Amino acid sequence: MTLPISYDDIDAARERLRPFFDASPVRHYPQLDELVGYDIRVLVKHENHLPTGSFKVRNGTASVTALSPEQAAQGVIAATTGNHGLGLAWAGAARGVGVTICVPTGNNPEKNAGIRALGATLIEVGERYDETVAACRAIAEQEQRTIVHSTNHLPVIAGAGTMSDQYLTQAPELDALVIALGGGSQAVGALTVANARKASLAVYAVQSQGAPAQHNAWHDGEARAGVPAHTFAEGIATGSTYAMTYPALRTGLRDFVLASEAMIAQSVRDLWRITHNLPEGAGAAGLAGLRLLAPQLAGKTVGLVMCGGNLDAERAAHILLGGMPHFPSGTDEGQAIGGRGPSHRLPSSS
Repeated sequence: MTLPISYDDIDAARERLRPFFDASPVRHYPQLDELVGYDIRVLVKHENHLPTGSFKVRNGTASVTALSPEQAAQGVIAATTGNHGLGLAWAGAARGVGVTICVPTGNNPEKNAGIRALGATLIEVGERYDETVAACRAIAEQEQRTIVHSTNHLPVIAGAGTMSDQYLTQAPELDALVIALGGGSQAVGALTVANARKASLAVYAVQSQGAPAQHNAWHDGEARAGVPAHTFAEGIATGSTYAMTYPALRTGLRDFVLASEAMIAQSVRDLWRITHNLPEGAGAAGLAGLRLLAPQLAGKTVGLVMCGGNLDAERAAHILLGGMPHFPSGTDEGQAIGGRGPSHRLPSSS
């Protein structure tokens, strides 16, 4: 298996993160066992309890704390539409590093407000995401800031790997992890941890049917770029494969499934009802994937990750009342600087 980082990288990131926030909890909910069936014991790791409500704060903090003194003095910059920007802004504030976040015009106002509240400079630029990315590059060059890509950045992947490392310490009985996959930092981190600490730990991935680029690339071996993504689960609205994660995903994942938008929305409702934690779409996708994978995981202890809880109020109300949410249009933030994989192929129009 080709891995972009080593377990030593995750270990170093864990030590850098230690002063900033505590471990997120792992909890067992017997009603989830009943819901999934097949004598599966389901555990949930609540990354939604971390600062900014998402695992992305691990990625941002690992990246900011890896800067040299010179880089820290110049600050960092990222193009993003969501949790990556929040995590980086929080980490910058915690370490006293200047952060600039570029978002498309009309970006989620709740996330914009959260980024600004953390002291980051927020620049709304570009009607389309590629225009935002171009502006981010130009500002980075002009101001000599370090670009922190949401996937293709080694400290980001190491930071995400601290989640699975911590999970396995908290629940050494884990047989499998089912991870919602966007850029792939969480899944590649999990594969790195399994390779070093528990070879029998199987890692599975799930993506939305409305954003199948990574899934389809995994199954047919053809990298993707720029495939339209139509899902309310913004955290996995990925239209590309990524150079630093795709090879490891291709060789390391045990299986990769697609869940419908309706299944993900129902998983939001189920997790709210059973855990009284409100996940965003990506945070609920693991449960949707587990229900598809359940026959092959019968009798196992399976870990899910509530990777984020930043569901906006209007969409949350709509979903909890039984509706299907609208999804944002445009491209995913994984297509920011350096986000494209080594080759590109668009799916046929059929």
